[in-house]
Amino acid sequence: MSNKRIISIDLLRGMTVAAMILVNNGLEHSFAILEHAEWNGMTPTDLVFPFFLFIMGVSTYISLRKYNFAWNRQTVWKIVRRALLLYLIGMAMRWYGKWWNGTQWDFSTLRYFGVLQRIALCYLAAGLFAIGVKHKYTLPTVVILLVGYTIILLTGNGYVPDINQNIVGRIDLELFGYGHLYHGNPIDPEGLLSTIPAIAHTLIGFYCGKTLIDSLTPAKNKTSAPPSGAEAGAALYPIGAILTLLGYLLQFWLPLNKIIWSPSYTLLSCGFAALCLALLTSSPLSTLHSPLRKFFLVFGVNPLALFVLSGLLAITFSHIGVNGFVVTFARWLFTMPELQSLVFALFYVLVCWLVGYILYRRRIYIKL
Repeated sequence: MSNKRIISIDLLRGMTVAAMILVNNGLEHSFAILEHAEWNGMTPTDLVFPFFLFIMGVSTYISLRKYNFAWNRQTVWKIVRRALLLYLIGMAMRWYGKWWNGTQWDFSTLRYFGVLQRIALCYLAAGLFAIGVKHKYTLPTVVILLVGYTIILLTGNGYVPDINQNIVGRIDLELFGYGHLYHGNPIDPEGLLSTIPAIAHTLIGFYCGKTLIDSLTPAKNKTSAPPSGAEAGAALYPIGAILTLLGYLLQFWLPLNKIIWSPSYTLLSCGFAALCLALLTSSPLSTLHSPLRKFFLVFGVNPLALFVLSGLLAITFSHIGVNGFVVTFARWLFTMPELQSLVFALFYVLVCWLVGYILYRRRIYIKL
C-alpha cells in the first residue's frame, strides 16, 4: 500500500503537469475549456495551478516527515534553499526570454513574480510552518489567512478589475512598478497579496497529506492488516466534499476568481483536488499497468524539470522556427482554429513526455 500511495500522488501530479503544459502552449484561439476565465468564474484550466499547489502541500508533509518536522539548521536550510532555487529558476526563465529578444540587460521590465515564484513562496511558508508550528493549528491558520484576505478584498475593492483601484493590484503597482508586472490581465495573477490565500491553499494540501499518511499508518499495538487504499481514500472524501461545498456556497458572496485567488476559489479547487486524490488512492486506477498510467507517471516523477523544460522550449522554438513549422502542420491537418491550437499544445506535451520518458527509463529523478 505504501507504493500505491506514492503512485497515486505521482499520478495526480503527472496529470496536473501535463495539463499545465497543455494549457500554457495553445495558440490565439483555443477551446473554451483550455482558456482561463477572464475575471470572475472558473474553467477547467483554472484548476491546473491550484491542483499543483495542493499536491505540493501533500508532498511537503511527506518529505518533511522524514526529518520528524524538526526545527534545526539542516531542515531550515533545506526548505530555504529549495524555495530560493525555485524562485531563481523562475527569474532565470524570464531572463532567458529577454536574452532571445536582445533585452537581457534591460531589467526595467523583468517580472518579479510568476508560477515558479509563487510556488517558491508557498513552499517556503508551508515548509517553515510544518517544522515551526504544531500541526493541530493547520486548519485554524488556514481560516485566519482566508478570513483576513476576505476582509482585505472587501475593504479594498478586491473584485474591481482595475489595477489602480483594486488593492491587490495597487500593492504590486506601488511596490514593484508597472513594468515588473504581468500585463495580460487587469492585475498580476501571481502578485504579492494574492499569495496569502495561495499559502492557505498549500496548507490545506499539507493537512490532506497528513490525513492521508495517518490513514495509511497501522495503529500501534495492533496485529490487524495495514489500512488499505480504500480506507485512505475514505479519509479524504469527506474533506474534499466539505471543501467543495464550502467553496460552492461561498461563491455567491465572494465570486470565484483565479486572478485574485479568491477564498471561494481556494476552497472549491482544493475540494476538487482532494476528491481526485481520494479517487486515485482508493480505486484500482493507480495500480492498473496501462499506457495511460505510465504516460502520467513520466510527468509525475519529474514534474519540475518537465515544466521548466516546456517553458524553455516554448521560448527557444519560437525563435528558431520550430513553432512556425508546427503551426503550418496543424493548419494542414485542420481548418478549425481551436483544433490547430490543440495540435500545437499537444506537440509540446509530447516533446516534454519524450524527454521525461528517457529520464523515467533511466530512473533519473531531478529534484532540488
